[in-house]
Amino acid sequence: MRTVCFAVEKILYVIIAVIGVPVNLVAIVILTRGKCGLSFCTTRYLVAMAAEDLLLIITEVVLYQLNYHYFPVCFLNVTSVCTVLRVLSRIAVNCSVWFSVTSTFDRFVGICCQKLKTKYCTGRTAAVVLAPSSVLFCLKNGPLYFTYREIINNVPWFCYPKPSYFTQPAWVAYDWLDIVLTPFLPFGVILLLNALTIRHILVPVGFILLWLTNAAEFIYYHITGIGTQGNDWEIIFAYAGYLLRNFSCCTNTFIYAATQSRFREQVKSAVKYPFVSVLRFINRVS
Repeated sequence: MRTVCFAVEKILYVIIAVIGVPVNLVAIVILTRGKCGLSFCTTRYLVAMAAEDLLLIITEVVLYQLNYHYFPVCFLNVTSVCTVLRVLSRIAVNCSVWFSVTSTFDRFVGICCQKLKTKYCTGRTAAVVLAPSSVLFCLKNGPLYFTYREIINNVPWFCYPKPSYFTQPAWVAYDWLDIVLTPFLPFGVILLLNALTIRHILVPVGFILLWLTNAAEFIYYHITGIGTQGNDWEIIFAYAGYLLRNFSCCTNTFIYAATQSRFREQVKSAVKYPFVSVLRFINRVS
């Protein structure tokens, strides 16, 4: 069962990488052109989300997960390298989720708070929100660099947490803080904001469903103390949680932006452009 799970996971991560990278690149290009009918403030939030989603795909999916499944022994497994990747991946996850929250709040203000809209929904406000948030998440995840250590034949290999990470009160508290900040607190904020703007609730419900397995696995681990050292079903449950979490973050921006009709039109134009160009070239030649 475990072997089948890993085989399926290998394929799914390839699919996420193949689809996620171009999708987020296209989203960044289309959004930065400013032809989607979105405010400058909303555009900044979505571009920031897409950039973090792309960073997550590169660090977590391509350089970590695909490397783990297809190239188990290479320079990326040196502790100093893979530790940096793990930290960058965690930063990208935190930023992706919280940028979704800020984007949801921006939409809530734009719909429900007309008096506040002119003051809050500006490009300046978006920059003030996004920049400090990014810095705070970098500082918050920095300590993770010191939690990984695995010496094999006098060489630091792989990114396995030190045993003390699971027992020392400071690290246990840090772990709980991490799961509260991402995703439990965003769950509550997004549900509250969308309860006030009911017609926009479908997208964040999708976010919550995709994160739910990962959150449940974290709670189960701390209640039982088993985590990924248990039986096949417990391991499958844990890996499914990470897979769904990564899928949620990697497709986050595109799902949000795709709710906008003009964004969908721009995507269709981008897809058609190479074929239209080829046809025009053929017509000119003939």
